[in-house]
Amino acid sequence: MKLFNSTLSGQGVFYLFVLPFALLTAVFGVWPILLSIGVSFTASSTALKPNPTFVGLENYVAILADPVFLSSLKGTLIYTALAVISTIGLSLIYALFLNSALIAKGRAWFKLAIFLPVVTPDIAGYVVWRWLYDQSFGALNEFLKLLSLPPFGGLASESTAMVSILVAELWHHMGFYVVIFLANLALCDKGTSEAAEIDGANAWQKFIHVTLPELKPALLVNSVYALIQYLKTFTVVAVMTKGGPNDSTNFISYYAYQLFDQGRYGEATAMATVLFAIVIALAVGMIRFQERGGKA
Repeated sequence: MKLFNSTLSGQGVFYLFVLPFALLTAVFGVWPILLSIGVSFTASSTALKPNPTFVGLENYVAILADPVFLSSLKGTLIYTALAVISTIGLSLIYALFLNSALIAKGRAWFKLAIFLPVVTPDIAGYVVWRWLYDQSFGALNEFLKLLSLPPFGGLASESTAMVSILVAELWHHMGFYVVIFLANLALCDKGTSEAAEIDGANAWQKFIHVTLPELKPALLVNSVYALIQYLKTFTVVAVMTKGGPNDSTNFISYYAYQLFDQGRYGEATAMATVLFAIVIALAVGMIRFQERGGKA
């Protein structure tokens, strides 16, 4: 009986500590999402009034008939695919480099170099990148001019704008993913790798058959987090391109913000709801896919 009471008491203390965070999540996380979904079914002119006018799926029909939204959706999905693959691939390579014997000295400096941009304020970092890409005085094109190379289109060209903001986001976020990979690498069983080496496995075989399977937890966490982060890309667009040129970087989050700023609350929240549904569907699908060992 004493053991039961002690366990019950311990559980009570646990829930007591968890309760404030659960309430904060419900009030500032779940409740605003539910309110936003509710607004998406109302007329924009009455959305913020005490008794809004219910219009059903009218806002959803409107955005699905909007060519700018469809273009924005396509651009968001393409950008997310490129960003997730680039982020996971490059951060994994960098983490393996840091975890290897290639850098016996200076390892701390390499870690600092990759993680420092993570703690740099978003806006400050993206403003500097915008200056670097500037067609008139940007350091990038000045450097290319010294090498007698053609100028880079940067943010001024539709063909290079998406790549330009992707590079800026990789610079800003990659260190976070590297840290997660390093934490997982620290938990890997070195004995298994040594045994594979004794059996004659080369570096590539050890990576594919030993290291990569042991990195599944980090791959899952990083993939899901990157998917969510890039699907709702906003700040880099707001600072560097404003959705341009010619809507080539006008992703859903930024386009919804533009409509909200115009007072088109119903359509803006409908877009946000569609994006939310895509995020949940893809994240859950990715988790289940990786839990099944990558088998369809």
